[in-house]
Amino acid sequence: MKDFGLKKLYYSISEVSKLTGLEQYILRYWESEFEQLKPSKNRAGNRIYTNKDIQLILKIKELLRDKKYTIEGAKQIIEDSLNKEDLPQTTQSVKTIHTALKSEKMEKPKQHEELSVKKIKEIPSKPKEVVSLKEDLSEIRKFLLDLYNIL
Repeated sequence: MKDFGLKKLYYSISEVSKLTGLEQYILRYWESEFEQLKPSKNRAGNRIYTNKDIQLILKIKELLRDKKYTIEGAKQIIEDSLNKEDLPQTTQSVKTIHTALKSEKMEKPKQHEELSVKKIKEIPSKPKEVVSLKEDLSEIRKFLLDLYNIL
């Protein structure tokens, strides 16, 4: 943000009028035309402008007075410039999301691979257990038959 040598956080409409060389009615009119220019109001209902508001007013003044743009043309340029300012942040957000999805995509196959390997290792042991159980049952059956024959 350009430093105007301004030390305050907020400025009244009369102060902004003096700083920018614009009449107060023009500032109020521009508020109705440019949606980006929305100064806050204090408890008394007076407009309070920030340094960012003043910077925007000076940009509008440059476009309308110096470069001879129409209000519609100035609106479009300001909107485009604000979108360009947001672009790096939006791009970074997209990159972050992409990286997160990419790493999740990489982790999922590893998790599935680990589960598959674990299941594969379990498969050979199951038949051994079944065979062992069959042998145990066979021995118990023999024991019971012998016991029955004795009685």
